[in-house]
Amino acid sequence: MADLKAILLAEDDPNDVELTLEALAEYNLANEVVVVQDGAEALDYLYRRGQHADRGNGNPAVVLLDIKMPKVDGLEVLRTIKEDPSLKAVPVVILTSSREERDLVESYRLGVNAYVVKPVQFLQFVESVRQLGQFWAVINEPPLGSRKPR
Repeated sequence: MADLKAILLAEDDPNDVELTLEALAEYNLANEVVVVQDGAEALDYLYRRGQHADRGNGNPAVVLLDIKMPKVDGLEVLRTIKEDPSLKAVPVVILTSSREERDLVESYRLGVNAYVVKPVQFLQFVESVRQLGQFWAVINEPPLGSRKPR
């Protein structure tokens, strides 16, 4: 299990964090889920600074990113990830309640891998997050340089 990459969840709503963690647990993913509360902390995690300075090397398997967050919004985090050669291969999934067309268009312009609108109904939300976790943490094959040899 030591070679499993973490899932980074950047979400400021405690209820959505709880639901997302519950949904990922339903699939019994062995990946650690690291929760950060705002965009600045997400960047600190990715760049191993501040309270995340001591975390191990390597990038997360996927970043689940809300758009509307304090300090640094999700679109700015996405822009930073996709402009950095050491991070640009990390899959980023926008997981948001925003149905605004401009958010969707801008996310794809910046290089998002998927844009998922959070379903309102609990069971749909759980199923959506379970499928995301399963695909990005288990099924998806990242480029050879960004994964550990098997």
